[in-house]
Amino acid sequence: MSASLEQLLSLQQATLVSLSRLLEQEKTAIVERKAADIAQLANEKLALIHKVQQQDHQIASHAQRQRLVDEATLAEQVTQIKAIVTRCKAINEVNGEALQRAQLSFHKLNNLFQQSRGKHQMTYTSEGMAQNIRSLGTNIKA
Repeated sequence: MSASLEQLLSLQQATLVSLSRLLEQEKTAIVERKAADIAQLANEKLALIHKVQQQDHQIASHAQRQRLVDEATLAEQVTQIKAIVTRCKAINEVNGEALQRAQLSFHKLNNLFQQSRGKHQMTYTSEGMAQNIRSLGTNIKA
């Protein structure tokens, strides 16, 4: 027995509300720079998005899908669902931009470390040429 159109809409709405909450948690994890949480939440987000897509397919292929347009209560629920989707997209966009900024900051910091490390390992040859020596002072056998 297949689910009613009302059940499918309620299920999709609940899944989208869960996705919205998860995106808010992801935003917090990004701000707090909790890499493990970000990875876990990304996996959960993908699972929820997949679930929403499956539910959407079930609704689209439902025998009574015309009722979504004909009945005011169902049309209103569809409007609410679309509003949640729009909110999820906006939050996800903000999270993506925040992740890109965090990644750029990480690369800048990493470059500074690389430059700093290079300066500390630099020495000069007897001909006056600069060279990096990684074992400077570590191979003394006195």
